[in-house]
Amino acid sequence: MSYSVGQVAAFAGVTVRTLHHYDRAGILSPSGRSHAGYRLYGDADLARLQQILFYRELGFSLDEITAILNDPQANALEHLRSRQRELSEEIARLQRLAEVAERAIEVQQTGVSLTPRERFDVFGEITFDLSYATEAQLKWADSAGQREAMARAASHTKEDWRQLMAEAAAWRGDLLTAFDADEPGDGERAMDLAEEHRHYVTRWFTSCPPDMHRRIADDFAADPRAFALVVPPSQQRPGLAAYLCKAVHANAARSTHSDPLEDR
Repeated sequence: MSYSVGQVAAFAGVTVRTLHHYDRAGILSPSGRSHAGYRLYGDADLARLQQILFYRELGFSLDEITAILNDPQANALEHLRSRQRELSEEIARLQRLAEVAERAIEVQQTGVSLTPRERFDVFGEITFDLSYATEAQLKWADSAGQREAMARAASHTKEDWRQLMAEAAAWRGDLLTAFDADEPGDGERAMDLAEEHRHYVTRWFTSCPPDMHRRIADDFAADPRAFALVVPPSQQRPGLAAYLCKAVHANAARSTHSDPLEDR
């Protein structure tokens, strides 16, 4: 039997325009024409269309589908296995994102509700880049420290946030003073400032041993979005992130040769 393009579109749940596109692309050309020149599709054409739609549903491109259908030597099973692996990886990635979104919702539900004005009053120029926050959450999802930090951040009151941000601003001012005075990054003053920052993280978010502090500092040096959490762009200087990273590493090395103060 032969079917018109409209009938085939209705059977398959696609548009007539899609069938015209497949014809122009050479992936599905009707096997016949009516006396008036209209496209006519046979049973074999419908079977091929079914295969095309199956592969399209799995995310294959038209070029990939054409190669599979037109080459009798093509190993469709290998193509399907490869696509299965890609889909499994994508499912896992989306699942992680869903978990991050769920945790973010929990934080919003249990955290402090701030109006835009209150956010500005508390955080000032410090901004939280959502893309960085999401990546960091994925990166450290299995870390007990990350989970503790998220939980403690959610429990802070507005007054807690004001106090911790004031402490951060005072520390930041001392860091900029040391940097502008050309104090060496591995000198006593810079290392003391690194130690202050480590205690600050422990006091307000999560226990921060030297190894963890090194990883945090590495993020500051590698990702401007992370460094903007401690020094807003308007106060940054070229080389400041690397300076802080050097100070943290030097302080961590120092702590292995001396008895560091207990986290307070």
